[in-house]
Amino acid sequence: MRIGAVEAGGTKFVCGIGNEHGEIEKRISIPTGEPEETLAHVIAFFKEEDVEAIGIGTFGPINIDKQSEHYGYVTTTPKPGWSNYHFLGKMKQSFSIPFGWDTDVNAAALGEATWGAAKGLDSCVYYTIGTGVGVGIYAEGHLVHGLVHPEGGHVLTRRHPEDSFEGACPYHGDCLEGMAAGPALEKRWKVKGSELAADHPAWAIEAFYIGQAVASSILLLSPKKVILGGGVMHQKQLLPLIHAEVQKNLNGYVSAEAVLSKIDQYIVTPDLGDNAGLCGAVALGLRAMQA
Repeated sequence: MRIGAVEAGGTKFVCGIGNEHGEIEKRISIPTGEPEETLAHVIAFFKEEDVEAIGIGTFGPINIDKQSEHYGYVTTTPKPGWSNYHFLGKMKQSFSIPFGWDTDVNAAALGEATWGAAKGLDSCVYYTIGTGVGVGIYAEGHLVHGLVHPEGGHVLTRRHPEDSFEGACPYHGDCLEGMAAGPALEKRWKVKGSELAADHPAWAIEAFYIGQAVASSILLLSPKKVILGGGVMHQKQLLPLIHAEVQKNLNGYVSAEAVLSKIDQYIVTPDLGDNAGLCGAVALGLRAMQA
């Protein structure tokens, strides 16, 4: 099978061709510009390929309510030209095939549940911590949508006692994204996170905020796996610090071996690596074919 996949990000669109085994056979990267220009390149790529379906995992917020007249729209994004844009509708004008449509992080959660770190499990939570913070939730074999879709990057956090940074989120200031996303690291420390030493105090503060959010997800959703992806998580020293923060926050209350003694196998980075979103888009396309 040949399934088209789109991982639509604020900086770039990654388009690929995958199969039913989650193998990516071909991929290209397109800079994210104005919608019409960007999607013209996306459509041109797939016009040259014989695909049976296309899955789209995109930056949000988006409308994923199939009963809504605005289904398939990007909604309140600050990205120029994309607010209230009918992304899915534009794609459907060019292809008469099934389409899968969801957030980029829900797609990544589905990819990891289908072929990656949560394979064989019926639940997981996927965080991407990079330019922004997003959360995808896979529960009892289904992606969680609800009123709109999860926006766990904007949960409120308790402030680190040694952190006076005001926060970088334009909506909420010191929410999780405002305190822990890549731009927050750069604004707080005046250099990109990738330029900070592994033993810099930035990483203990970063783990403090991520650990709060993950502990809350464990208490609220009880996932069987927590997966932490995104550019910030390329810092290898960060994961053990997060493990310690989660255990400190839960303080033995969640009586599960996964938390108490096997946390390094429970809170993990993506098995699919940076392909989690693209593989997830393939999985969305496959599900659309089966609907």
